[in-house]
Amino acid sequence: MSFHPNDMRRRGIAANVIVTGVLVFLGAGFFRTQVLQHDKYTLQSETNRLRELPLPAPRGIIYDRNGKVIADNVIGYTVSVLAQREDTLRAVLQRLSGTINISPTQIEQAVRRYRRAPTRPAVILPDASFDVVSVLEEHRSQFPQLNIQSSPRRFYPDGPIVAPFVGYTGEISENELAQPSFADYKAGQQVGKQGLEKAYESVLRGKEGSQFAEVDARGRIVRGQGGARPDLLPVPAPPLYTNIDLDLQRYVAGIFGDSLIGGAVAIEPKTGAVLALYSAPSPDFNRFIGGVPIAYYDSLRTDPRKPLYNKALQGQYPPGSTWKLATTVVGLETGAVTMNDHMPITCTGGMQYGNRYFRCWDKRGHGSLSLQGAIAKSCDVYFYQLGLKLGLARLIAGGVGLGMDAKAGIDLPEEKRPRFPESLDYFNRKYGRNWSQSIVLSMAIGQGDNSQTILNMARFYSALATDGSAAKPEIVRGKPERTPMVKLTADQMAQVRAALVGVVEGGTASRSAIKGVQLAGKTGTAQSGTLDAFGKELNHAWFVGFAPADDPKIVVAVMIEFGGHGTRAAAIASAIIANYLKVTPVVDLTTDG
Repeated sequence: MSFHPNDMRRRGIAANVIVTGVLVFLGAGFFRTQVLQHDKYTLQSETNRLRELPLPAPRGIIYDRNGKVIADNVIGYTVSVLAQREDTLRAVLQRLSGTINISPTQIEQAVRRYRRAPTRPAVILPDASFDVVSVLEEHRSQFPQLNIQSSPRRFYPDGPIVAPFVGYTGEISENELAQPSFADYKAGQQVGKQGLEKAYESVLRGKEGSQFAEVDARGRIVRGQGGARPDLLPVPAPPLYTNIDLDLQRYVAGIFGDSLIGGAVAIEPKTGAVLALYSAPSPDFNRFIGGVPIAYYDSLRTDPRKPLYNKALQGQYPPGSTWKLATTVVGLETGAVTMNDHMPITCTGGMQYGNRYFRCWDKRGHGSLSLQGAIAKSCDVYFYQLGLKLGLARLIAGGVGLGMDAKAGIDLPEEKRPRFPESLDYFNRKYGRNWSQSIVLSMAIGQGDNSQTILNMARFYSALATDGSAAKPEIVRGKPERTPMVKLTADQMAQVRAALVGVVEGGTASRSAIKGVQLAGKTGTAQSGTLDAFGKELNHAWFVGFAPADDPKIVVAVMIEFGGHGTRAAAIASAIIANYLKVTPVVDLTTDG
């Protein structure tokens, strides 16, 4: 079969066009792959060959007001496994358990971490000891998927002493990862769980970095970890400066020791700066870092002294006679009484109201007193009558007006709101509409349906110590925010402070005077509802005071659970104030019981 020359030429041209088109197509593909998409495929290749290893950023160091370290970072070790599948991870962990002690719980925790973030190394031991790391390094060749890193570990040099306000850090939980505020966090990262660590997480967290390890097709590390690029290095967080006086905090903790249960708060009244905040007993949050041991946590949880319960911020206690100053303020603000007024019924150790006899704390009686004298002697009979004169509605409204139903607003997440009636409807709901007006007698002396926090009482007395306004309590330095609280004239405020001086100089806290410094304050002995082995009620001991009385530099509130009479709390508060002012208290707590 023969072809015409023109057919041959046409077919040759067509073949050339086809071949040229194929070559152009292939060339374009090669150009796109090797030139235009070079970065994409290079990254994909590198991703298959290299695995990203996170580099935790050092958290910000927390300092006290004098530059002393409250929270620091030390070198720790993290052990993790690079695994492509869950079954591979389990197999490695089972083999690893023959070399070091890994509990079934730790294995399941590692698997859960892998499920949350399969592209990141599954952490087995978030805080491995040096001994464990040494053993693993000896067997490194048997576990090529193993990744051992040094990483910053949180450390609190003063341990339990600072735990009530500093908190601790822990691994981010699944619930936290689901929250919008943690949208840029990844599984396995450390976050603040309580206290300052939680409140200032955005300041303290730093920026995580990365480095890369070369792996084979099975995800096993085949070459040592390379250094991180400068732009991928972790960025440490800036330091956080607080108002805490660490020396004072240590002193407060030393006073409480191992025997007392309760709390104390020290505030600078003019600024609201929190100088010390302590709850006794207190846990050692260093043991929470990297995962709290079950045995230790159970010991804290079952301890009847409730060390996990922050008594300074969360404890709700009847304020006892420290509340009489709130009743006083309401009486003065409403014009129901003046500081020189006497009440119709003289104190003979109690008074009859209805079919019930209401006792005064002093069975001998106080006689006829003015309001100023009633504060100094803490006469219950006087305040019973003042409460009746005010009426329950005005007494409740006055307490609400003083903010005694609201949080103090400290910059810590654990603060609880005090329990205080919002109106008479509270009693209607609780008792029905036939409740007795005798309720007002208990309310007037700080008992009944009134439970305050130690912090809130410190804030109230800081208003009495200044111009009647209270500064927002702050652990971290900020701009002081003052809120009007006590609406008395300057003369009335001076009279109230003079009455509080009388408590110390000749009243219920006379043993707690400070040499060379005029102390003002109020004791309180509050019923707890708890009986001892002999059926006698155990009372809480209160004292809230400030010094120097004419120019207060510090306000201290102390509450001792089942501490007996308020004079015991007064001695402790006096010692705290004296320590801060660098003077000598009259009572030596090392010898006084």
